[in-house]
Amino acid sequence: MQRLFNRWLPGAVLALFCTAVLAQKQWDGWDYTFDREITPWSEMQAQLPAYPSDESLIPLNVNAITTHRYFVDSKSVSTGGDGVVRYTMVIKTSGGATNVSFEGIRCESREQKYYAIGRNDRTWARARNPQWRPVEFKETLAHHNTLYREYFCDGKLMISSSEKIVSALRARPKP
Repeated sequence: MQRLFNRWLPGAVLALFCTAVLAQKQWDGWDYTFDREITPWSEMQAQLPAYPSDESLIPLNVNAITTHRYFVDSKSVSTGGDGVVRYTMVIKTSGGATNVSFEGIRCESREQKYYAIGRNDRTWARARNPQWRPVEFKETLAHHNTLYREYFCDGKLMISSSEKIVSALRARPKP
């Protein structure tokens, strides 16, 4: 009987120890999240920038097959405390049209939003349906994916300053 007990005891002690370690691991961080109020994400109120001028436009290579030319207005790039990079995008189409939009990209959720659209008289019109949409790779929206991956975000983290973003935009090869 003693021999059986001596053989069983080390295995039982090991099983109890493993159970205790797993139970403790399961509750790691529970006090932290329970004791602190977790605030949901809140978007800052976006301020419309000045309408872009040709002198402040930085060409953007979107690595897509397109005849359109893309530009970011260097004076409009801003990083917010809400984790959103806001900027003015100018797209010059092969047909001669120019599309101007004030947009934001949220790194944490990989989403994009239009805030305003540029008018021909160089004023802004609020976007009709300013909703956050996933940044996806599509030929027609390749610039959002390029900005997210190569300039604005490091994974789910926003690049810390607008100066770093503008420097990176200026340093990249032009289309």
